[in-house]
Amino acid sequence: MSQQSSPKVLLWLVAVGFFMQTLDATIVNTALPAMAKSLGESPLRMQSVVVAYSLAMAMLIPASGWVADRFGARRVYLCAILLFVAGSVCCAFSQSLSQLVAARVVQGAGGALLLPVGRLVVLRTFPREKFLRAMSFVAIPGLIGPLLGPTLGGWLVEAASWHWIFLINVPVGLIGCVATLRHMPGEPVPMVSRFDMAGYLMLAFGMVALSLALDGLASLGLRQASVLVLMIFGLASLVAYWLHAARKPDPLFSPRLFSIDTLRIGLLGNLFARLGSACMPFLIPLLLQVTMGYSPMQAGMMMLPVATAGMSMKRFTTTLITRFGYRQVLVGNTLLVGVTMASFGLAAPTQPLWVHVVQLAVFGAVNSLQFTAMNTVTLKDLEHAMASSGNSLLSMVQMVAMGMGVAAAGAVLAAFTEFFQAAGAGLQTLPAFQATFACMGLITVASAGIFWQLSPQDRSRHAAEAAVEAREPG
Repeated sequence: MSQQSSPKVLLWLVAVGFFMQTLDATIVNTALPAMAKSLGESPLRMQSVVVAYSLAMAMLIPASGWVADRFGARRVYLCAILLFVAGSVCCAFSQSLSQLVAARVVQGAGGALLLPVGRLVVLRTFPREKFLRAMSFVAIPGLIGPLLGPTLGGWLVEAASWHWIFLINVPVGLIGCVATLRHMPGEPVPMVSRFDMAGYLMLAFGMVALSLALDGLASLGLRQASVLVLMIFGLASLVAYWLHAARKPDPLFSPRLFSIDTLRIGLLGNLFARLGSACMPFLIPLLLQVTMGYSPMQAGMMMLPVATAGMSMKRFTTTLITRFGYRQVLVGNTLLVGVTMASFGLAAPTQPLWVHVVQLAVFGAVNSLQFTAMNTVTLKDLEHAMASSGNSLLSMVQMVAMGMGVAAAGAVLAAFTEFFQAAGAGLQTLPAFQATFACMGLITVASAGIFWQLSPQDRSRHAAEAAVEAREPG
């Protein structure tokens, strides 16, 4: 970015990355039943398309901070966009589920660098007192993706085929490439420590093993013994990494990061809260199309209240956090997110349309507030020297939680489907969906206890920060 470039231009550029990610995610979720029909698969076992993407991101995100420091944020961000677009084209021309999953891995590799590098640039460019406002601004354009994605995806599926939904990323990616070359800052850091390859392999293997164990219960057809072995190996690998990091002078993620209360609590809260709520974009379109007879476009339009309410809530996020503090907002809002998720267990085709619309809008609003508050509380107390590592760790936890949440929801849905069929419910899947929503909502409710550990003093500190923001332009 040149010296004359406006910080607002940088925020819009980072928002392009968010837009590409959210557009792709929402289009894919809406099109899963159509993909399943085209590829000869069950729509209830298509979570591997989502899990493969998030798992690939989670594997590569730990290296994103080091890569950005070593090669420069601008160069890495440009390569990330190109790789994401290439993966999108491969998805569009996939002829089987295995090919589609492999192409999603390529997309995930690009996304693994796209999201954390963009957020890292914002974190390093804006002072701490403006960081919350900057992140809220970036998130609003990023929510255009969910606003357009479901309806656009449903229309493309009906008018053409699901293959075309991935080609939407191509023009957006090209615009992002041009803007990156002109406005993205980030020269390589002069002195970069050696990359911790041993620690990276331990961490990556642990994440992959645990995610595959969950997904194996639903879509991979693994036996319980195989799942148990994967889980044990995964946990052992993560423990080995922790012991390795405690001894190494320059580990991938230093244990010293966890001496920061807000980062430690924010990471754990992100993991368990997202473990529940991340499954909703996967479950809701399936519920509408598989059990309620909605067409792809109708199901996409029903997701508009979620995105619209989420975008509207961003305007009030800073005010709510400033007035009530992070602890009260996150504890109360986490309970609301979980209860709203569980309320989908009462969904039925006989309910009036307005009930579904209100339900979806409420979920969109509280979920939007949750994500912004969790992200900012995690990063707000990081010193400049820890910014890169802490930002990458947050992004990794988010993607692990997303993949594990979808995999867990798929496993729970498969288990309840078999249970109700054995109980004589036939092929009806509505009871299985209802029970799955209730279970995933309870997981989210349980995570509220993590945010209760935040210090109530955050309230007074952020009131002071708000006063500083009010005195400064922009």
